[in-house]
Amino acid sequence: MALEIELKLRIASGHMNQLKRHPLLKTLASGNAATRKLHNVYYDTPKLELHRQEMALRLRRAGKQWLQTLKGGGGVEAGLHSRNEWESPVAGEALDFAALKACGAPLPKGVRKKLQPIFATDFSRNIRLLTFEGAQIELCMDSGEIRAGKKFRAISELELELKSGEPQQLFKLALALLDIVPLEVEHASKAEYGYRLHGGDKPAVSKAKFPRLEPSQSIAAALRNMVAACLLHVQANIPGALQKLDEEYLHQVRVGLRRLRVVLSMAEAYRHDDELQALHEDVAKLCVQLGRSREWDVFVTQTLSPISKRLPRHAGMRELLRASGKIRKQHHAGLDGSLASPDLQRLLLRLGHWMQGGYWQENIIENGADLTIFAAQVLGKRSMKVSQRAGSLAEADTAQLHALRIACKKLRYSAEIFGALFPAAQTKRYVAALSALQDTMGMLNDITVARRLLAEMENEKRRETLALIRGWMEHDYAAHLAALRRAWKKFAGREAFWV
Repeated sequence: MALEIELKLRIASGHMNQLKRHPLLKTLASGNAATRKLHNVYYDTPKLELHRQEMALRLRRAGKQWLQTLKGGGGVEAGLHSRNEWESPVAGEALDFAALKACGAPLPKGVRKKLQPIFATDFSRNIRLLTFEGAQIELCMDSGEIRAGKKFRAISELELELKSGEPQQLFKLALALLDIVPLEVEHASKAEYGYRLHGGDKPAVSKAKFPRLEPSQSIAAALRNMVAACLLHVQANIPGALQKLDEEYLHQVRVGLRRLRVVLSMAEAYRHDDELQALHEDVAKLCVQLGRSREWDVFVTQTLSPISKRLPRHAGMRELLRASGKIRKQHHAGLDGSLASPDLQRLLLRLGHWMQGGYWQENIIENGADLTIFAAQVLGKRSMKVSQRAGSLAEADTAQLHALRIACKKLRYSAEIFGALFPAAQTKRYVAALSALQDTMGMLNDITVARRLLAEMENEKRRETLALIRGWMEHDYAAHLAALRRAWKKFAGREAFWV
């Protein structure tokens, strides 16, 4: 068994040709480039039992030789693919179960007789062995297609496979290549795209999920796992957001980035690091960019649309809804530019590079610290911030309510992250009360934002329509403010589960 560690990058075919000719590759190359034609057939059962166990079984023809490969285990972290690989030569285009057994491949029981071809890939691979800052890295440039029945998908990607050295060097090389041509971190493998073609599926929306922490974990390991989970959440949803497959992809990108900010702030509090500080600031800027688009999403879909349905014949309302929809589209166009920009890819690669670096050397930063104690300290500080921001809710203005909402959001994320370290029932009740409080403040904030956006659309012709909308909004605001006071009273009575 071998452990395959590689970084996958999407690249346009025209940029692939440009990169092949660039002098940097000649400078780094150890020997001449080689090109091979690769034909691959992937096997699974009709119920895709291998895929469900996160395995991929293929036969590959390279020239006159056939290779049989089973991949499984491992995962993707910040775009870095690590998978166990069992590979052996076989006589021809037929599965050889004896060869699988001989190399120790853990093929699940009961699948042999059910295996059949599911999809195939055909591509040309240009291979160069590069020496980069002491690391040996194989650069593969793949061009071709994936086929499942009559459906196909183009292949145009780079694979940077680590032969010797540290994984950090893969990200550093990718950053150097990004200075030459546009690249995108690839979250999915060729096999994953093949399965999507086979099933006619769009990529699943990835929901927020923090890894379950154990008291025995080091603080460094826990923080690193949390950063990796946030990055996985963000990267998995970016393609769906760019393709506009569903608005939920974009929402999950925003959620992932907000959670990443909270985790990075924890890491900063734990140990200062200049690169960490710079990354945190850049993630915060990106959140602001995406937040502006969200404001118009909420304004159109949750403020104007419901009112418009109450007044279907109101001409002014229809005109305002159309005008707001146009502005919303403009912000989405700008958002597409942000998500597809080299700056975002550079940020993702920098995060990956930092995650493989010296910050995580536990012998430097642990000093016997306990994860549960660290979690209690973080939660205590977040809770104190909430209490300080709450003050007197009867006299709170919009700025104070906004600060309270942000403090509650950070506390909630922190409670969800560290909840597994503390008594489950008490934690669940606390988070439920905090969530109800946060939801109420979210509705108040939506109205506050809507006031500002209505002011941006102010003109003489819309005066009557805007006054009508403001009247409804102010009625709702008063109701939500009363609900906030009730929610706060219920939350404030909850005991801290981490004490």
